[in-house]
Amino acid sequence: MTHRSSSNLERPASALRAGLRRWLLRGSLALACAVPASAATLNLSTATIADLQAAMASGALTSERLTELYLARIAAYDAKGPSLKAVLFLNPNALAEARALDAERKAGKVRGPLHGITVVVKDVFDTVDMPTTGGYLPLKGVKPTKDAFIVKKLKEAGAIMLAKVNQSDWYAQPPFVAASTLGGNTLNPYDLKRTPGWSSSGTSAALAAVFGTVGLGSETGFSIRTPTSDGNLYGLASTSGLISRDGQMWSYLTGERGGPMARSMYDLAVTLDAIAGFDAFDMWTAQSLGQMPTQPYVSFLDPQGLRGARLGVLKEAYDYTPSEPEVLELTKQALAVLPKAGAKLFNPVSMGFDLRQYLGANVSPSRYERIAAINHYLARQGPGYPFKDASQLLLGHEGVPGRPADKAALEKPVDLNRDPEYRATLEGKAALRAAVIALMDKLQLDALVYPHRLRRATLIGPRPTDTVYTETIQLSPITGLPAIVVPMGFTPDGNPVGLEILGRPWSEPLLLKLASGYEASAGPVRRLPPTTPALPGESLSY
Repeated sequence: MTHRSSSNLERPASALRAGLRRWLLRGSLALACAVPASAATLNLSTATIADLQAAMASGALTSERLTELYLARIAAYDAKGPSLKAVLFLNPNALAEARALDAERKAGKVRGPLHGITVVVKDVFDTVDMPTTGGYLPLKGVKPTKDAFIVKKLKEAGAIMLAKVNQSDWYAQPPFVAASTLGGNTLNPYDLKRTPGWSSSGTSAALAAVFGTVGLGSETGFSIRTPTSDGNLYGLASTSGLISRDGQMWSYLTGERGGPMARSMYDLAVTLDAIAGFDAFDMWTAQSLGQMPTQPYVSFLDPQGLRGARLGVLKEAYDYTPSEPEVLELTKQALAVLPKAGAKLFNPVSMGFDLRQYLGANVSPSRYERIAAINHYLARQGPGYPFKDASQLLLGHEGVPGRPADKAALEKPVDLNRDPEYRATLEGKAALRAAVIALMDKLQLDALVYPHRLRRATLIGPRPTDTVYTETIQLSPITGLPAIVVPMGFTPDGNPVGLEILGRPWSEPLLLKLASGYEASAGPVRRLPPTTPALPGESLSY
C-alpha cells in the first residue's frame, strides 16, 4: 500500500476526501489506503487501485484519461518500440465505456473499487465484445456467445476489459516456445530475448509494461505462477474451486484455475474480491460454499502479516534443474526477509520422498481430461459458433501445427468413468495433497515457501521437449492447493524471479496476509522495465 508524506501543501477539498474515506471503509477497500489529507503525486507505473480511486474521486483523474494513458503505452511499446506483441485485440468501446463510468461517478454512483479500472484479459476468457481465440489462428475474429463468468463479474464491478492478450497457443503447437499461431511470441519487457512465462505470457508482459491496471491469467500447470515470476508481479493460483471456469478455455476439469495478476498485493486482493465464489454454471465452485471468508479478501492485507507466522522452506523445491547461482542468491535474500519481519522460518522441511520423481510419474489429470474440457467449452457457444466439437476445432487446418497428443486422444478417447490409468492419476493427486497438508499439520506451519523455479525466464527459441514441465515445481496445480508468487527482485542482468508461498485449502486470507507482509518488508523488488519507460503525462500532482 502506498503511504504519502503529509508535509506537502494541504488540499482544500477536505469534505470530498472525508466522503471518500467513509466510502472506502464501507466497501471492499476497508483496509485501505485512506485518502491523504495532503497533496499527492500519482505515477501510473506505481499507482495502486486505491491511488487511482483517490485521484478520480478528487476530480484530478478520470477513467477516460486513465484509459487513454494505457492506450498510449500500448501504442508506444506493443507494436512499436520493443514490439512486445502482448496485445491481440483492443476493446473498440473502451473509451466510451470509460466515459459512461465517469458519468456514473459524476452522478454519485460508484460501484466499488474497480469502478473505471482497466483489465487486460488472457485470450482464453470469453468476451462477447471482443474475439476469444486462445491465440489459435483458426479462431481469428471469432466472438463467443456470452462473457465468461469472471469477466461478467468484473464488468458488473465497473471494470473495463481493455485488451485481450497473447499467450502460448491453446490448441496448436507452434515450433517456438510459448508462441501462438495468431500472435507469435510475446517478448519479456525485462529481457527481450526471453518469454514472459508460458500460457499467460501476454498478461505478464502487459502488466509489467503497464498496459492496464490488473490482469487475468489461467493455469493448467504453471501459467499463472511462472508468468508472475517472469513479469516481476504478484499472482494467485487459488484453491481449485474458488473461481469459476465458466466461459474459459481449459484442459483440466478437476483442477483448471483462473486468477488475478497485478503489480501490488492490494490490486490482487481487490480483483479477487470481484471474481471469487460460487457459480451455478461451474459446479466445481460448489466446493467454495462455506469456505470463503465472511469479510472481503482485501481486509486481510497486513504490512505486519509475517509477524508470528510459521513458514517451512521446502527442501524438494531445490531438486529442480537447471539451477542458476544468481537465482539461488536471490532466493537466499528473499528468505532472509521473512524472519526479519517476524516469521519463524524452518529451513529446510521435507516431504520425505523424491517429490520431483513423484510429480513426473503422477502426471496432471489434464492429460486425460483435455478433450472433454474442450467439448464442454464448445457446448457453451451458440449456434453460430464455427466449431461444434473438439475434432472440428483441432483437426484439419492446413498450415496450423496441431498437437500430436490431441490427435491421439481423439483417436482413442479416454473413458473418464472407468479408465484405470486415469483413476490411478486421481488417486496420486489426492495422496500428494494429503501429504502436503500432513507436513504442514505435523510442523504446525502456516505455509510452505520456496523459489518458484531456480532459473531465469525461458529464452525464446525452438520449442523444447516436455522436460520443460519438470523445471518448475508443480505442487500447487497437481494438489489444487493455493499459491501466491511474489517478486524476489532481479538477477544482475535484470531478470525478475519470484518466491512461491503455498497454503492449505481455502487459506487465501492467510496467504494474502503473508504476501502483503512480505511486500511491505522486502524493499525495492519491483521496477518498470527499461524497455518501456514512463511517457509524458503519466505523473499527476493534485
